Amino acid sequence: MRKLKNSELDRLSLNSFKAAKKTPLIIVLDNIRSLNNIGSVFRTSDAFLIEKIYLCGITATPPHKDIHKTALGSTETVDWEYVKDTLELVEKLKVEGVKICAIEQVENATMLNDFNPESHTKYALIFGNEVKGVAQKVVSASDVVIEIPQYGTKHSLNISVSCGVVIWDVYSKLKPQN
Repeated sequence: MRKLKNSELDRLSLNSFKAAKKTPLIIVLDNIRSLNNIGSVFRTSDAFLIEKIYLCGITATPPHKDIHKTALGSTETVDWEYVKDTLELVEKLKVEGVKICAIEQVENATMLNDFNPESHTKYALIFGNEVKGVAQKVVSASDVVIEIPQYGTKHSLNISVSCGVVIWDVYSKLKPQN
């Protein structure tokens, strides 16, 4: 086996990315404090052609050097918007027919491996603050709450890791339906 050169990876140009059919997923960051986490979410969202990222509450917005450090230019490819109030955004998205999925540990959560997204449905995946998680009022307003199964001694993952795991899982379940 030989490692591929960057020129062999057949990556999309900025214009091709903007024109490409997007995965029907919206990412909502609810009060994320780490700029490196925000940048990592942008980069993962670029990798899976995510439709849009909403940055809410205290979540910082580009341009910022610490976001750029991990985003590696994906703040230019992935559409994003700042919205101050996450709950107001959730209510707006619901009116637009978007299914709201908080990623959190709650009573009666749907385990990620058991979550089966419906074809022709757009989903908003909400990821919460590094310490407090998704705000309870946002959890309560969600259509479904998805939990990432964990089997070790720790009961949480870094938000950027959680985002990568969930996006990959949902993308892989939706891909055959696109």
